[in-house]
Amino acid sequence: MQIWIGGGGTGGHVYPGLAVAHELLAEAQRTGVALEVLVVGGQGGVEERLVAREGLRFVGVSAGGLHGMAARQAIQNGLRLLQGCWAAYRLARQERPAALFVTGGHTSVPVAGACWLLRIPVMVYLPDIEPGHAVRFIARLAQRVGVTVADSRQYFPARKVVVTGYPVRAALEGVEREAARAALGFTSAEPVVMVLGGSTGAQGLNRALGSVLEEALELAQIVHLSGDRDWEWVSERRAALPPALQARYHIAAYMHAEALSQAMAAADLAVCRAGASVLGELPFFGLPAVLVPYPYAWRYQRTNADWLAARGAAIRIDEVRLAQELTPTLRRLFGQPEALLGMREQMRALAQPEAAARLAAEVIGLARRGDAA
Repeated sequence: MQIWIGGGGTGGHVYPGLAVAHELLAEAQRTGVALEVLVVGGQGGVEERLVAREGLRFVGVSAGGLHGMAARQAIQNGLRLLQGCWAAYRLARQERPAALFVTGGHTSVPVAGACWLLRIPVMVYLPDIEPGHAVRFIARLAQRVGVTVADSRQYFPARKVVVTGYPVRAALEGVEREAARAALGFTSAEPVVMVLGGSTGAQGLNRALGSVLEEALELAQIVHLSGDRDWEWVSERRAALPPALQARYHIAAYMHAEALSQAMAAADLAVCRAGASVLGELPFFGLPAVLVPYPYAWRYQRTNADWLAARGAAIRIDEVRLAQELTPTLRRLFGQPEALLGMREQMRALAQPEAAARLAAEVIGLARRGDAA
């Protein structure tokens, strides 16, 4: 039996698919079922690199977003989508997967369309609180829709929806706080802040932190994931610090799962974007956050941030105000340890560690039934 995993464009779409892929393979090994996983994503996208690192088979197809594009770009991307649909259709006719699991993003659309045409059952998973255009479209074709939180049920037909939680990668598990701090060269006596902008970095966060870096380092030890684009600037900024502050500032362009889990386990607070992964990875580590939604995209990050803030697990600061509000916010939170502990407990209460297993069970059920809509 072969099962396809689709989706990509950002880590928030890729990582849930990888978590479910590994859970599917683990379940097959436990039950003795012959199962193959094939990941179908965008050509040259971030998913191709991440899938290769996981040792899974990958096939790329053409894709492109349409929402918010200028007319010429939309036409070009529309043609790419048609090419991707045709390539995915030919591949599906050849491979004949038993089911497809997709996580959204424009790279999911041609794969889902091809499987629907061939009556291969489809399950789409919404990693965010509110669905974007791709997930809304695919949900019409799908037999099952997985959602991270119950509040997202309102967007889909009740008969299709299952609340699963956000699937967290197994590679993030099993890191102890003190060992993580020691590996980063940090002391256990002072707070640690983790600053990251998602799988590709965030220039707005990097520049805001850089503008108040010395003051922030007086308040906390900082581990900073900058992304590749700002890496040279961030490295130079660190090199210009006095040695005592350099020791409190750990920087990296990117971290794979093992290093990322170490940084998150070490941290008392995250300052980050509000992409889909914050709904799974922050609760998994019980890590309260200052969330800074990306201001130039559709509203889904703001919706994610507001959902966590409404539950007392996070604070939202818009990017335009981050430079002036970051250090006062750190000072206030670290000056009120009981309030920060309350945020940590609220965040941890949102964790759903069985999410990957729930999603894998749904996909296997679809594959066995073969019940295309």
